[in-house]
Amino acid sequence: MRMEEYNYMIKQSVGFLGMGCYIPEKVVTNYDLEKLVDTNNDWIVERTGIKERHIAAPEDATSDLAVRAANLAIADAGLTPEDIDLVIVATETPDTKFPSTACLVQDKIGAKHAAAFDLSAGCSGFVYGAAVASQLIASGLYKHVLVVGAETLSRIMNWKDRNTCVLFGDGAGAAVLGNVDEGYGILAIDLGADGSGGPHLSMPAGGSRKPASHETVDACEHFIHMSGNDVFKFAIKIMARTALHVLEKAGLKKDDIDLLVPHQANIRIIDSAAKRLKLSTDKIMVNVEKYGNTSAASIPIALCEAREEGRLKKDQNVLLVGFGAGLTWASVLVKWHK
Repeated sequence: MRMEEYNYMIKQSVGFLGMGCYIPEKVVTNYDLEKLVDTNNDWIVERTGIKERHIAAPEDATSDLAVRAANLAIADAGLTPEDIDLVIVATETPDTKFPSTACLVQDKIGAKHAAAFDLSAGCSGFVYGAAVASQLIASGLYKHVLVVGAETLSRIMNWKDRNTCVLFGDGAGAAVLGNVDEGYGILAIDLGADGSGGPHLSMPAGGSRKPASHETVDACEHFIHMSGNDVFKFAIKIMARTALHVLEKAGLKKDDIDLLVPHQANIRIIDSAAKRLKLSTDKIMVNVEKYGNTSAASIPIALCEAREEGRLKKDQNVLLVGFGAGLTWASVLVKWHK
């Protein structure tokens, strides 16, 4: 059954009840990176828009960042951890291969009635998670779902590779989804993937294809590997395409967008999408200069900051758009309810 057909059958409206985010204290600026690799501040800012990024404390793993964001989101929703029915953690940097980071978060926050699983969709992960959560709630299976995007990308970074170490940072963002008044909440969803582009953004070793060995460690295959040009071309094409698709599903037009909250990977990609969607800068949430690319945490962190800045208002059409490893893309259109 097509998503468009299923949407007509949904009896319950689902939206964001509460949000929270956590940003590590340590800051690494472009000037700090100039001391590590052959790069400079002007080049990084011109090509990416990034000025600094935050790095997790040595004692913190992804679950620790996720828990801090999750507790804030649950409190913001006016709920307790025991009210949560399901925990979804979107991440590419889990604490361990298993158990899932979601299970660790479920235990640490005391969500003793909740099911839990991790979701791997790269930088699209949080939007994928929100889409899954919305359908589980709309079906009546669950009432409150916690979705967390959390990453400690600094742990899989090759700090000698100037093409990748300038791009990424650590952080976590979370949201509790549940029922909202009719006409509000998630209006439409667009998810997709092109697995043929998988090799363009990957961590080659550490799985069943290439188990850890002296050879894989020596070859730096447990770090992020990225074909920057290929990912850039993909992102430029897909950001606007998925945005237009989700608008079409909702029966809306580009002019109906009140706020675009895109994945914060590169300012040139964001600017390109804004141009194709004909959006003015006041309708776009951008914070890539402060945090760099935090992968699955990127969109929820930006969403939290948009609210803090007073840019989220009732009745606005808010468009969340991501792309990432897989290669994947995802967009969710939300009618903001409060």
